[in-house]
Amino acid sequence: MARKLVNRKALREEAEAAEALEKADGAPKKKKVPVKRKKKVAAEVRVKLFYGVFNQSLKRVALYEFNQKKQAEKKAVELSKDGKTPHFVQKVKEAITE
Repeated sequence: MARKLVNRKALREEAEAAEALEKADGAPKKKKVPVKRKKKVAAEVRVKLFYGVFNQSLKRVALYEFNQKKQAEKKAVELSKDGKTPHFVQKVKEAITE
C-alpha cells in the first residue's frame, strides 16, 4: 500500500512541476467555450380515439369510430356467442397522419 502512495506522490510532484513550467512560460490559458447543444423539438403527434373489438389473445378483430360504440359492442357479442372465444371492446388511440 505504501508503494502506491509513493507512486501517487511522485506523479503529483511531476504534475505540479509541469504546471509551474507552464506558468513560467507565460503561455495564456485558453478558456473553454461552452458547447451549444440543440434541443430536439418534439414532433407533435395527433391522436384519434377509436373503439376496437379484441379477442382473448388481444388481437384486434375490428375497429370502429369513437361515435360507433354500439356497433362495436354488437360485433363483440356476435363474435362471442355460440361458445366461441370471448371478444371485448376497448378504446384504442392511433396516430393520425395528415
